[in-house]
Formats: sequence, structure tokens, C-alpha cells
Amino acid sequence: MAGHSKWSNIKHRKGAQDAKRGKLFMKLAREIFMAAKQGGGDEETNPALRIAADKARSNNMPKDNIERAVKKATGDLEGVNYEEFTYEGYGPGGVAVMVKVLTDNKNRTAGEVRHAFSKNDGNLGENGCVAFMFNRSGYLVIDRSTTDADEEEMMLEVIEAGAEEMETTEESFEIYTEPETFSDVKASLEESGYAFSTSEVTMIPETYTELEEEGVEKMLKLIDMLEDNDDVQEVYHNLDADEAVLEKLS
Repeated sequence: MAGHSKWSNIKHRKGAQDAKRGKLFMKLAREIFMAAKQGGGDEETNPALRIAADKARSNNMPKDNIERAVKKATGDLEGVNYEEFTYEGYGPGGVAVMVKVLTDNKNRTAGEVRHAFSKNDGNLGENGCVAFMFNRSGYLVIDRSTTDADEEEMMLEVIEAGAEEMETTEESFEIYTEPETFSDVKASLEESGYAFSTSEVTMIPETYTELEEEGVEKMLKLIDMLEDNDDVQEVYHNLDADEAVLEKLS
């Protein structure tokens, strides 16, 4: 997994933009809804719901919003029925893109996703065309400003917690886990007093596609347009962009 920190730069940019748009709570509520609908409304027995609810709480989503989403899923409140789909395709320069959606109207969402790709020099592909380029993984980030632990000490903690790998940057410790052990690793590190700036189960690319500034700008426009869609939950991609270029285009 070496080199994945280049991917996290764009993930962090994405998170800030979601919050600015004020759409984050709605997307988190849909994620909670689907997890509860598929596995029940008890966080103790439904790991997917626990992960979704923890993610919502870490983004300061009110407790009532979380409970409402669970109750809608379990039938205690009337609500819309959502379906989950993943679209795959290529962005500018052949960047691999996966788009996870939750929608109550598949035809509408498919058309809007296709339009976003075509408008930004990309195209939708067949199911499976890029999925093999990504691995599902637990991902935890600890800001180094929040702990006195050095790299060696943190590595020992991470290994003991059962994580798969850790990368260190000047700003953070980035920890990767198997999806199945994500909750246990997170809980173990929390018990040791660590707090996370990011904690999620996500899709991480095995390889990256490098683009020059013009291509990066087009790719960021595609990401923005997709994320602006209320039905889009996550956009995964393998863009490799220089940090200075990202800063310039932000």
C-alpha cells in the first residue's frame, strides 16, 4: 500500500468540500439507512451500521438525525426506499473512477452520472472495468498534532491493535486495516487514547494515473460535479496529482 498518502490528499479535499456544501448529513443519513436496512438497527450486532454511525458522529451529525435514519430503515418511521448501485468509468486521461450511489430513481441517477462523465472528458464503462484496480480497506488517520507518540511507538500500537499497515507523513499517521477488523482496530486505538481525523472503510487504488495540471483540473471538475449530486455517496478514483497543483486549483 506504499504511496497511498498521495490519494489521501484528495480525499481530505473532498471531505472539506462536502462539508461546505451542507450535503454531508444527508449523505451520511442515507448510508446509515442502508446499513440498518440490510443488517438491522442495532449497532452492537450490525458492524456496518456501527461504522456508518461512528462516521456520522465524527462529523458532528446530531443524534436525532442518526436515530431517525435508523427508524426509517427499520420501518418505525415512514421513508423513501433507496437502492445502492456502483458505476464505473474513466475520467480525463484514463483515470479510473468508481461512483457509489444511493437512489430512489435509478434511471434519473444513471443519466446524471453519465452526463457528468461526458461533460468532463470521461466516459462510463461496463461493471467491473475498473473495480479490479481498487481494494476495499479500513482507513484511519491520526493527526500528529494530537499525540506525542513517535513513529516507532505508534507502529507498535498499530501492530498490537491488529492493523495491516501504517504510513507516516509530516502531518499524520495513516493506518490501514482489513475491512473485517476495522471496528476492532479503531476501538483498540481509541482505548489507548487516540482520536481520528478520518475513520472509514473505503476503496483504495492499487496503482495511480498521473496527470498534468490541465488534466487534474478537468478531473477535479468531474469529482465536484459527481459529488454535487444528492444521490452520490462516494467517488473513488486513482488520480495522482501534485500537491502544489491541488493547492493552486482549490
